[in-house]
Amino acid sequence: MSYLVAAPEFLTSAASGLSNLGSAVTAANAAAASQTTGLLAAGADEVSAAVASLFSGHAQAFQQASAEAAAFHAQFVQALDAAGGAYAAAEAANASPLQTLWQDVRGVINTPTELLLGTPLIGKGTDGAPGSGLPGGPGGLLWGDGGNGGSGSAGQPGGRGGNAWFFGNGGHGGAGGAGTTGTPGNATTSTTGGTGGNGGAGGAGGTGGLIFGNGGAGGVGGIGGTGGTGGHGIDGTAGNLNGGNGTDGGQGGTGGAGGAGGLAGALGHAGANGSGGVGGTGGQGGQGGVGADISSTGIAGNGGNGGHGGAAGLGSNGATAGTGGAGGDGGHGGNATLTTGVDGGIIGGNGGNGGGGGAGATGGNGGSGGSGGGAVTTLTSAVNAFAIGGGGGSGGPGGGVLTSSSGVGGTGGSGGGAQIVGGGGLQAFGGGGGQGGGTAGGIGGFGGAGGGGAASQVGGGVDVTGATGANAGGGANGGGGGNASYFGGMGTVDAGGGGGGGGGLAFTGGTGGHGGAGGDVAGFGHGAGGAGGNPGSAGGNGSGGIGGGGNIGTGGTGGGTAGSGGGGGGGGATVAGSGLGKATGGNGGAGG
Repeated sequence: MSYLVAAPEFLTSAASGLSNLGSAVTAANAAAASQTTGLLAAGADEVSAAVASLFSGHAQAFQQASAEAAAFHAQFVQALDAAGGAYAAAEAANASPLQTLWQDVRGVINTPTELLLGTPLIGKGTDGAPGSGLPGGPGGLLWGDGGNGGSGSAGQPGGRGGNAWFFGNGGHGGAGGAGTTGTPGNATTSTTGGTGGNGGAGGAGGTGGLIFGNGGAGGVGGIGGTGGTGGHGIDGTAGNLNGGNGTDGGQGGTGGAGGAGGLAGALGHAGANGSGGVGGTGGQGGQGGVGADISSTGIAGNGGNGGHGGAAGLGSNGATAGTGGAGGDGGHGGNATLTTGVDGGIIGGNGGNGGGGGAGATGGNGGSGGSGGGAVTTLTSAVNAFAIGGGGGSGGPGGGVLTSSSGVGGTGGSGGGAQIVGGGGLQAFGGGGGQGGGTAGGIGGFGGAGGGGAASQVGGGVDVTGATGANAGGGANGGGGGNASYFGGMGTVDAGGGGGGGGGLAFTGGTGGHGGAGGDVAGFGHGAGGAGGNPGSAGGNGSGGIGGGGNIGTGGTGGGTAGSGGGGGGGGATVAGSGLGKATGGNGGAGG
């Protein structure tokens, strides 16, 4: 027995296409009829008249055949279209009785209970609309699952899952809405970034049926909103030379609590609690304003300080507590430039500190410290001028508690460079690197490495000092010290020491960081290697760090007393020119 599969919509589409084709052929025949059915003879002779009559007769016969073909084509298209309609009607007739029967039966069963109690006897409850926070509808009195709760709008709780009655599972709670972003800060009005909104709580799960049914799962808590960014400092002007300070970033919002799982019936399991929401990220600190450089008067202003990064929001409670948010990054310090004048000095702005990571099931990472602003002076006849690069901001501490994993401490910002191009009697000081963030919590994370400042000078009779890198907390390696160099004349060059590597101060003692390698010094000395990191203090002592070795100098010592961080490597120093200068490699930084 053969089978035929027909798709009504395909038949209808084919009939429409054939109809369009027939119309095009009919139009073409009509256009050609006037030029082919009445040909004129080429001449007055009998032969020309006979040829014209012959071709005109053929054209008239073709037009008659085309009319018959068009009639057949129209009949075929009509039959194909009717067949498609017949198949569609047959399918509707086959499906309609069952659907109509169920709708009629359900209407008879559910109508009385809906009129009396507002609930159907059989069927699933309606779901809450997304973003509405509305609860799910109850399931049928006899049988049916509860509807799922709708998710919450921004910062609002999710809807509760609908309950089942005798047989059926409770509906799932809706997810809480994410918190709103904090308002941006404004340095003109000294306004910091606004706090991010809290995430909405997850909706509770619905209760399972009294006889049989599982409770619905609780909704997930909403993510905390990001803190507002700090305002950028105003650049210096002729009336106010110094660049303005950037304002601090706002704190991240707290994550929403996870919804409670629904209760089970006599036979069934209770629903799982929803996970807590993740804490919001702290807002970034505003950048410091650039100092003014007034060439007509030969004076310049200092760069403004960068704002501190906002603290992270806390993770909330739930079946799995939410992760703490990340701390905001500190703003960069403003640059300072002096291109004219005789004496005086400029200072780059300090970078802002990174915000601390939020506490949670896993602590959030600390924000990075902002970089210090650079200071550049170009003078030809100065006697007592100086340039000081801004210090880098400290990295924020990693978040956590004693029973959880700690976040990673933020990286300290690099110190601002200092550069002088000019005559004798000048001093350039590279900015100090920021301290790496420490840790708080169960297992100590690694703190960030402190950055080293850099200083350079072209000319004779100068003091150039590379800044010491700051300490790193939480087991990181120490940062390198700033390099220092000059060319020509007699002078002193001191390369700053690197930042120290930190031991993990946490529930379990972290491993001390390795000391940095000592800097190379050409001609007159060498830098000592930094001391190795020492173990953490709480829970148990970690192993001491390995001392760094200079290419010329001796290696540093290993770890010592628990709780202290290891020292970093010394910076390099170089003398080039007359050879009468003095070069001293920097010492390793203190433990973090």
